[in-house]
Amino acid sequence: MDLVIVESPTKAKTIGKFIGRNFTVESSYGHIRDLPKSKLGIDVAGEFAPQYVIPAKAKPVVANLKKLARKAKKVILATDEDREGEAIAWHLVAALDLPEAKTERIAFHEITESAIRSALERPRALDTALVDAQQARRILDRLVGYGLSPFLWRKVRYGLSAGRVQSVALRLVVERERAIQRFETQEYWSIEGTFATGRAGAKTKAKASFPAALVSVNGKSLGKMDVKTGEEARSIIEGLQGARYRVASVATKEVRRNPSAPFTTSTLQQEAARKLGFSAKQTMVVAQKLYESGFITYMRTDSVHLAEAALASAREVIGREFGAAYQLDAPRRYATKTKGAQEAHEAVRPTDLRAADARALGIADRGAARLYGLIWQRTIASQMREALLEQTAIDLEADTPRKEVFRANGQVVKFDGFIRVYAEGRDEGANGSGAGEIEGVLPKLAEGEPVGAEEISPVQHFTEPPPRYTDATLVKALETEGIGRPSTYAPTLSTIQDRGYVEKIEKKYHPTEIGALVTDLLVENFPDIVDLKFTSHIEEELDEVAEGKMKWTDVCREFYGPFKKELDEKEASVEKQVEISTTPCPHCGKPMIIKFGRMGKFLACPDPAVKVTLPMPEEAEKIRELGEKTKDERCPLCGSRMKVRRGRFGFFLGCENYPSCKGVAKIWDKTGFKCPACAESAARHENPGDIVMKKSRGRGRPFYACTRYPDCEFVMNKKPESAAELAEAFEKWKANPPKAKRARPGGGAAEIRKAGTPRNG
Repeated sequence: MDLVIVESPTKAKTIGKFIGRNFTVESSYGHIRDLPKSKLGIDVAGEFAPQYVIPAKAKPVVANLKKLARKAKKVILATDEDREGEAIAWHLVAALDLPEAKTERIAFHEITESAIRSALERPRALDTALVDAQQARRILDRLVGYGLSPFLWRKVRYGLSAGRVQSVALRLVVERERAIQRFETQEYWSIEGTFATGRAGAKTKAKASFPAALVSVNGKSLGKMDVKTGEEARSIIEGLQGARYRVASVATKEVRRNPSAPFTTSTLQQEAARKLGFSAKQTMVVAQKLYESGFITYMRTDSVHLAEAALASAREVIGREFGAAYQLDAPRRYATKTKGAQEAHEAVRPTDLRAADARALGIADRGAARLYGLIWQRTIASQMREALLEQTAIDLEADTPRKEVFRANGQVVKFDGFIRVYAEGRDEGANGSGAGEIEGVLPKLAEGEPVGAEEISPVQHFTEPPPRYTDATLVKALETEGIGRPSTYAPTLSTIQDRGYVEKIEKKYHPTEIGALVTDLLVENFPDIVDLKFTSHIEEELDEVAEGKMKWTDVCREFYGPFKKELDEKEASVEKQVEISTTPCPHCGKPMIIKFGRMGKFLACPDPAVKVTLPMPEEAEKIRELGEKTKDERCPLCGSRMKVRRGRFGFFLGCENYPSCKGVAKIWDKTGFKCPACAESAARHENPGDIVMKKSRGRGRPFYACTRYPDCEFVMNKKPESAAELAEAFEKWKANPPKAKRARPGGGAAEIRKAGTPRNG
């Protein structure tokens, strides 16, 4: 019996269905060795040798794998094919004391029967260069984290952290916010008109209206910002009173548009954010499950290459589903343009392109089905014929002394090509075309033909600041700058949120005060750490390590020497960041200092021995308002009065007798009505709940429900304005009570697969 070791139970289950009874497939549950948490764990005085330990949670796994490995005839390491997977395999060899003679390493890009059997027939040795690159990344991150984080604790507050990549991502968000704050809005105007075939007032059989905008005056092109005020715009329009217009020119050209390349990790995250509203982390979690269940190829890649078999399958599917007119004569191949791309993988694609319908495959989870559909569409579109568009520009000249010219632009699809399946999304503020942006059809006009002006009006505009980063645009910025690699984008974005350095408001990144403070401190004192070019340079050196062109110890030594020297200097020279308020301390009368805590800013006595603290003035006012609003609330445990308190997730009510009584309650937005469902129930008649506003988890839409949920499930969509309206909603609710909630499927592949076995490759 041979032992096959993979990283996850889902992957083990999927592979186990392919390779038969002669193999035992077990999971390592990720990394089984890591650097210790309690100390640096790196020999910085020598050759940067790491001191790996087996975490407590991994010890039972290691014990079980050791037992199985001793009994096995052969141990096959089938971890992922990237640096992370290679490092996991290397750690398994060390932790399990695997002899070289009975250990094999296999790698595959997709979990299908054909791919697994092919890999088993061609085992290889561990790639130590990939292991070294991953080890160097882990050590560099540890050196930065365990060096800068304590520095921030001493200079700002305890609990902060810094990282080699996360601090650069945070800097991008902070600098974008500063650019928005510095931005000065400028007013400008455009002159836009609606024109129709034929002269004004003339009767035509087929009158067609179309829009056009003023583009030149006196033969000089009119720039976007040339008309600065409404007075200028109205003056131009006054000069056009009574003007007649004729077609000065008609320019038509054909434009071919090519499809985007198949998905890489970053483009998958970007498009899933644009089209599905997924965060980068959510995209990778769902993609991981799809990969481990055998539906898509490996999802951490920066390659746009497609295997020959996939290209042939795509052509077959296109011909069957859309017809020969959509097939290419020869496969379309893409070149990787990502800065620092190095992974010799395939792009992200379905393992079986014949399977377009996620539901037919048994993918039950809606999010997984939507992501699979997106991947299928992008892959198929990449091998379809280009779209053929006809663009028309019609210039309309006024018969005034200044010869004003209006231009109408139109675009029609002559052959939809790949657009029939897929068009790439567009970010806020992006130039150019996006999905579904085909312009309207212009009427057929000939040069010299008269047209009539139905309406000409001034339109006011204001320049807009650069947009805040979203998941899509921040991942794109990191990739463009060469910061991080496919496996690091999602963790980086999650880290800066988890640390409280940024917050997402309407899916856009806003830096917090502490995030801006940490960034300013690092930029001033450790400019290299948060420098985009320096961070990109480190990534390039890690790539050279992975290619065997550079020793990993040289990368660490080159980085650590200057970093340690600068850290020691700044430790001695940088003062603790202290901000003085104008609020006098009730204990000593001196101005209180502003400190940062887990919940944000607060005021503290300047004497460190005194523990007097107060909320910030604006927070104190908020507490006062909420206290007035909730003054009649009573503790659900002891009946005492409740006080407004603040926690991790905002304000709440806590018993005034805390800590002897730990009663808590939410601060509801009450409508003033008691719950009719509670009042009708004899068991709850004495204490009915209140009807309050709540928000749905998905889109945050408001609805109105009882505070006693889940004991009471009464709900209504509209805010009740009267007792009669509430009673009517209650009667409708009783006539159609909520259905019993169905149990969610289990974890792993069960979340995305119905009953059945995975298909073969």
